[in-house]
Amino acid sequence: MPEKLLNKTTCVLSPLGDSAIVITFGNEIKYDIHKKIKMFMDLLEDEPFVGFIECVPAFTNLTVFYDPLVIYKKQKQSNNDEFISPYEVVRSIMERKLQWLKEDKKLTHRTVSIPVCYGGEYGPDLEYVARYNNLTTDEVIHIHSNGEYLAYMIGFAPGFPFLGGLSEKIATPRRSSPRMTIPTGSVGIAGMQTGVYPISTPGGWQLIGQTPTKLFLPNVNPPSLLQAGDIVKFHPISNQEYKEIILKEGLQ
Repeated sequence: MPEKLLNKTTCVLSPLGDSAIVITFGNEIKYDIHKKIKMFMDLLEDEPFVGFIECVPAFTNLTVFYDPLVIYKKQKQSNNDEFISPYEVVRSIMERKLQWLKEDKKLTHRTVSIPVCYGGEYGPDLEYVARYNNLTTDEVIHIHSNGEYLAYMIGFAPGFPFLGGLSEKIATPRRSSPRMTIPTGSVGIAGMQTGVYPISTPGGWQLIGQTPTKLFLPNVNPPSLLQAGDIVKFHPISNQEYKEIILKEGLQ
């Protein structure tokens, strides 16, 4: 059963299978909750416990993966005859570490600039987004490219960033009928979010442009260009500039 930890904020700790624990910090997509998730993730990665594997942030929670066998062996070495499940061991560690969160700490964010060729063959839904919001396509481009977007989480597809901070002026619902194939690098809008498709995949977001920047880098560690907590800024480029960047990267 999930158990609540009362601290400066109320967290809910829940097991996920036999090798992970989910720590839920709230039920809203907002910066304050993201900040707590990011701070706790940094704390765990800077000071990992025995058996720690990795942690994965989402909008409102953090999933911590661990090796139960390593924790069990560690427990046996302590000469403790009382058996405590690996989950209970990890939950106890999480409760203790949560007490160390300093909510007045300021987060630092890496800023990543991403070029986008808007409209035309690269953004087939740009005109629809403009009509839906009673704007011109140039106004949509101006609003989208002048925003600052927080990467709340990476998921759905390898390297796919869920970016918050989209202006209400260009918020647009998903397509009623998803496309079977979305080109790599497509920049889309879905409700109050914007994002970039790092690989070709089915999807239902409204496509307003395309970037030549590679977001999924399978031969790099980590393989995702963007990480949770990054600030993303888009800037418009011409069709010619797009092709020149693609050609340059192809020659490297």
